[in-house]
Amino acid sequence: MEFRIADTFTDALGRLPAQEQKAVKTSAFDLQLDPSAPGLSFHRIETSKDPNFWSVRVGRDVRIIVHKTAASLLLAYVDHHDKAYAWAERRRIEAHPRTGAVQIVEVRERVEETSPARATPARKRRVAAARVASMSGLDVRERRFSPPAPHARSTRTPAAGPKPQLFELLTNDDLLSVGVPWDWLDLVQVATEDSFFDLAAHLPAEAAESLLEYAATGRLNAPAPVSPENAFLSPDAQRRFRVVENQEELERALEFPWDKWGVFLHPSQRETVERAFTGPARVAGSAGTGKTVVALHRAVRLAAADPAARVLLTTFSEPLARSLERKLAVLSGPSTGVIPRITVAPWQGVAQELYQLAFGGRPRVAGDDVVRATLEAAARSLGVTEVSIRFLVSEWTYVVDAWRIETPEAYADVPRLGRKNRMGRARRERIWPVFAGARASLADRGFSTWPEIFARVAEHYASQTRKPFSNVVVDEAQDLGVPELKFLAAIAPEGSDALFFAGDLGQRIFQQPFSWKALGLDVRGRSQILKVNYRTSHQIRMSADRLLPKSLRDVDGMVDERAGTISVFDGPAPVILTPPDENAEIAAVADFIRSALGDGIEPHEIGVFVRSEAELPRARAAVGAAGKPALELSQRAEDPGARVSIGTMHLAKGLEFKAVAVMACDQEVLPLQSRIDAVADEVELDDVYETERQLFYVACTRARDRLLVTGVAPASEFLQDLARR
Repeated sequence: MEFRIADTFTDALGRLPAQEQKAVKTSAFDLQLDPSAPGLSFHRIETSKDPNFWSVRVGRDVRIIVHKTAASLLLAYVDHHDKAYAWAERRRIEAHPRTGAVQIVEVRERVEETSPARATPARKRRVAAARVASMSGLDVRERRFSPPAPHARSTRTPAAGPKPQLFELLTNDDLLSVGVPWDWLDLVQVATEDSFFDLAAHLPAEAAESLLEYAATGRLNAPAPVSPENAFLSPDAQRRFRVVENQEELERALEFPWDKWGVFLHPSQRETVERAFTGPARVAGSAGTGKTVVALHRAVRLAAADPAARVLLTTFSEPLARSLERKLAVLSGPSTGVIPRITVAPWQGVAQELYQLAFGGRPRVAGDDVVRATLEAAARSLGVTEVSIRFLVSEWTYVVDAWRIETPEAYADVPRLGRKNRMGRARRERIWPVFAGARASLADRGFSTWPEIFARVAEHYASQTRKPFSNVVVDEAQDLGVPELKFLAAIAPEGSDALFFAGDLGQRIFQQPFSWKALGLDVRGRSQILKVNYRTSHQIRMSADRLLPKSLRDVDGMVDERAGTISVFDGPAPVILTPPDENAEIAAVADFIRSALGDGIEPHEIGVFVRSEAELPRARAAVGAAGKPALELSQRAEDPGARVSIGTMHLAKGLEFKAVAVMACDQEVLPLQSRIDAVADEVELDDVYETERQLFYVACTRARDRLLVTGVAPASEFLQDLARR
């Protein structure tokens, strides 16, 4: 008998108090070990339309709902007695007659609130319309849904009136092809923009997503049907059901019920995880669409497929690398042979280790302050006064050092993407000695810059037949610079599945844009954009999306379309406050933390973020006022314990929390005034505003369920964008 677990069970488990969760897990282990054990109390749910639903007693009032057949036992749901029975009475589990995928279907006649005769208040209709439009990347103020172009198989004509029925041009056969249950067909046929979202909440996920895409684009994408013997192997079935082979797998699934990504994958994610690529490949998507999930699963798949594999899973920071390590342990389990074959480290850490192996000894890294002082001294000694030190630092960082320019001739020919100053020949010749002198001074004192370290390691391994890694998987790839990208390409072999990148142009916060194709890395034709957001609530995603354009284009012409991304769950709207002073702000954030704790959110599931280290004392004060200790993300910590995480927005990248407060968003703090003062030209000023806005977007989208944003009045101009309707 196969033992399965459903995502509805893990969702419900995560909502129970800790003591009840513990008892449920014990009963689940007993069920897996021996479903016929006499101590288990099975009761058939006679009031359910599905004869295979049974309840299993857990303590006095908690019940596990199982779906039991001769071939399998499925953990379907868990709750207190009455709620558990009500859930089972309103559902059935069956293979869809057309797609073949096994679905959890709400029984239409038992769902009274979706009756067509039920009146919907005008305000609710407006909210539903706005929500459906926003999910599709549309602005309900600008246009309303129009019926798509006539479908080839349809003989219906559009209904007259100001509120068109979205799917009236689709036949029952069309609707069945995307997984709509048979008893919901008529209600889908008459759905309007006002009623669709309420209706979609009762449909299987694949049907709701396909209908939403059709409403927005006119395209109906039906999945390939599967045979009855593969009903649970369908990609859509695998998004909600998982076969659990042994107790260790079940323990991992139940220990981290919030982390559904470790158990269930969306079909678009699974396709990217399992696909074999003939060259460098990339997955993109806005925050919360699961790019990191894909990177993790892909690293595990590559390591598991080959006992000789040496997989590098890398990202930009040490805190994020630690987060990936913890997730990797959840995904693969401690007793498997996969983890030893995967190295998890930030790319600077990898470069430092490989530098030591190649050349002996660790490099002495020149920090930003050392570089600035060296450039200033070189300019002063050469009498170069016609350019500012801000320009010299910018030119060194983004041009000279990044591209490893060694000669005045190379400096004359280097690409200057995104920089307004065109630098005539005379000016280049005048300032080149400053850079040459600074480089010589750093070398004389034993300093190396990070671009130099990356370049030396890349040069060493480019000529080696045996590479340090068989596969390289890169998370947060949008923040790779020229030296880092060359380095990663050099330490991986050529060929299939060697290089895989996960990133989002909308979250670029460190690097200026450049051409990957010019460096020999072309991911065109091997790129996928994820559109389903299951980490961030609809309300938070909708607000954060106002900070960025609906599409972003990279230097190589690839476009990341952000419109059409959908969130799969609801939550409260973000709260935006502009207190009169810091004390009032600290009190407001403390209240937010206490409220989250009071509703059962654990301290380690709460994050507080600020723009820079100068604002960290305000975060510490807010957490302290809430009566909890703070964990600073800049400090290494294997176990967050009962602490609230605090850190700068840069360190928030790649992390996630159930509740997030983004505070100290004051005027001249966001965007950071010192960055604005340091720009060298107008294009760079535009880039500063763009990356500051994207940094704010990153911080806000770390929140799953609750988001508070505060700034002392007058607050950052970005708060107006976040709050606009």
